[in-house]
Amino acid sequence: MNELKIQLPKPLQRFLKPKRYKVALGGRGSGKSMSIADLCLVDAMRQGIKTLCCREFQASIDDSVHALLKSEIERLGLFGFEVQNTEILFNGETAFRFKGLARNPESIKSAHGFMRVFLEEAQTVSAESLKALTPTLRAAGSEVWMAGNPRSVLDPFSQRFIKPYEKQLRRDGYYEDDLHTIVWMNYNDNPWFPPVLEQEREHDQRTMNPALYRHVWEGSYYDEVEDSIIEVEHYNAAIDAHLKLGWKAEGSIVASHDPSDTGGDSKGYACRHGNVVIDVCEMITGEAAEGMDWALNKALDNDADWFVWDCDGLGVSLKRQVDQALENKNGIDYFMFKGSEGVEDPELPYTEGGSNRNKSNKDTFFNKRSQYWWRLRDRFYNTYLAVEKGEYINPEDMISLSSKIEVLDQLRSEVCRIPIKRNNTGRLQVMSKIDMAKKPYQIPSPNMGDALMMAMYKPNTFKQQQVKIEFAGWNKYG
Repeated sequence: MNELKIQLPKPLQRFLKPKRYKVALGGRGSGKSMSIADLCLVDAMRQGIKTLCCREFQASIDDSVHALLKSEIERLGLFGFEVQNTEILFNGETAFRFKGLARNPESIKSAHGFMRVFLEEAQTVSAESLKALTPTLRAAGSEVWMAGNPRSVLDPFSQRFIKPYEKQLRRDGYYEDDLHTIVWMNYNDNPWFPPVLEQEREHDQRTMNPALYRHVWEGSYYDEVEDSIIEVEHYNAAIDAHLKLGWKAEGSIVASHDPSDTGGDSKGYACRHGNVVIDVCEMITGEAAEGMDWALNKALDNDADWFVWDCDGLGVSLKRQVDQALENKNGIDYFMFKGSEGVEDPELPYTEGGSNRNKSNKDTFFNKRSQYWWRLRDRFYNTYLAVEKGEYINPEDMISLSSKIEVLDQLRSEVCRIPIKRNNTGRLQVMSKIDMAKKPYQIPSPNMGDALMMAMYKPNTFKQQQVKIEFAGWNKYG
């Protein structure tokens, strides 16, 4: 029998050690999927390991790694395999079977006898599928192998297998503990990276959006969605923009809060000093009233001049709580934000964001929420033009995100995943949280993003004051 030699990119050599979870992350041309397929074929031959090959979305066998396995069997000249239409046998026994998870995640629980799951395009897997997948293999020594190119930092796959270990992953290129082996590998880790792909990579590096290039070829997060309002590159340019461009935080301090009740949604908070965002964070647990106390305390700690909160839905019931909390705080006023209302200054022309059509605000925006999101979008775009393109932009029209904000990555995934919604009026509209949660988007509620959007509130230059009018024998407050 001829000796079989399998060549692996160096990062994947860590897959040779037993671990419950083995995850290969990276961009195009890294060789991760082909190398994992080769290892599974060898293990089927030498150890009789049966592999269940899964993807989140598999409308037909053509969507699976069936064709990849068949190609590798032929390329390596492997004997004993029988490639059938829906499965692959070795010596007459099932060696590989193929399933999609999205339509029925529970169906994989019936896959007895399999010692390995190979999850391709793992970045697309849903929380429901992960919950059903991981307890499927219960036998001692069974393993879950995954290959994927990270998308949003908020995706279930990223939250489970990247974010907790990201510091070491970025530093060393791998992470290992008793349960996990996770490696980061890209085209430059693949000694057999073909010249035709190198030509494509060089072209993409010259012509592609830099954030998209880093995602496609370097395995970086990519938090944009189709029709997103704010681009990743515009967001990134705003980090410490005031330091890059030499201007300081000046003006009113505006704090904002996106409330939520108990459940899956967190509560968001943002605070800006002039055009510098100095704080963004979230409160994950607790009821709406607890969240409001938390946000009000943070606003007072930030010495805010204005406090803004979302009053669509449950937020309107919190007004009395805000009144009581700020009753004796003469230095802070508040604004009840209702995104479903009509736009501010409806008759004034919208001339920001490069618009020269002089259409009125009411003819440009569907409601106040879309108007505020575009106000935030315009600030990010202006900052990008100043930081990356060297154009002169008035600092009053820009935004800077302090690098001291600990949740910048998570905030990016919220801010850059707000899609435009098409409507019949031709006005700009932002997709609602309810619609974002539905397929195909399935985007978590952007509570910190909405808080940042509401922080774009433009306070009145002079606060309204009471005027005391006195007459003989009585007085009246106007």
